[in-house]
Amino acid sequence: MIAPILRDLSALRTQTAAWRKAGESIGVVPTMGALHQGHLSLARAARATCDRVIITIFVNPKQFNNPDDLKNYPRTEEDDARKLESIGVDLVYAPDADQIYPDGFATNVSVSGLTDMLCGASRPGHFDGVATVVSKLFLQTSADQAFFGEKDYQQLQIVRRMARDLDIPITVVGCPTIREEDGLAMSSRNLLLSDRSRTKAPIFAEVMNDVREQLINGAAMSDIQDAAKERILAGGYNEIDYFELRDGTALSLLDRPKSGARLFGAAWLAGVRLIDNIAI
Repeated sequence: MIAPILRDLSALRTQTAAWRKAGESIGVVPTMGALHQGHLSLARAARATCDRVIITIFVNPKQFNNPDDLKNYPRTEEDDARKLESIGVDLVYAPDADQIYPDGFATNVSVSGLTDMLCGASRPGHFDGVATVVSKLFLQTSADQAFFGEKDYQQLQIVRRMARDLDIPITVVGCPTIREEDGLAMSSRNLLLSDRSRTKAPIFAEVMNDVREQLINGAAMSDIQDAAKERILAGGYNEIDYFELRDGTALSLLDRPKSGARLFGAAWLAGVRLIDNIAI
């Protein structure tokens, strides 16, 4: 059975209030649609631990600093609803824009520190848009748990800090990155790659895994970073935003791995920006 799609906040709150009255727990998976197996793994994680599951689909204009990126972002709502059918999602919340940003909306949620590097450095204002919409979705759904993929690891850390700092009573759960058979991290943006570009895409993850092994075997990031970037570019990528080793909590820059460290990368392939990260 395809889950009902609600677009109005009052309808959503009527439903969640009934679940609350029945003593049922609520899990939410915030998305921008164009669902893939990574999203579906989050839905399954929510289904396994919560009585009720809400998937939100909202292409948030506030987290796009490039109008063309917003315009071209894939929108596949009907297909998304069908993909969720077998998981047993209770409802899809796909709000109209005025349910998130009503006339006169004037509030911005900003998380300092964690947003200054990595994707935050190359996408000014992006994480303010993320923190603002996610805080609203947390409050609108009144969920007990929220499920996010580790592919967007910086986002995961920012959302955790935001919820903690604002005392939003929700547990933010990080779930493992889901990958294609060739190692490419699943992403809605992968749909924008041409067949030719798609064949080049896996070199990104391949290099990251090789660098991981070098770091584990004692290499310093400063000694192998440039060669890794050159290899990605030689494999067909056009530009690299960053390729860095960082602490897994504070996201501070590292030269050698320590407990919880992660390798982060972002690069452009044929006009599509892809990101990835792996634990060291």
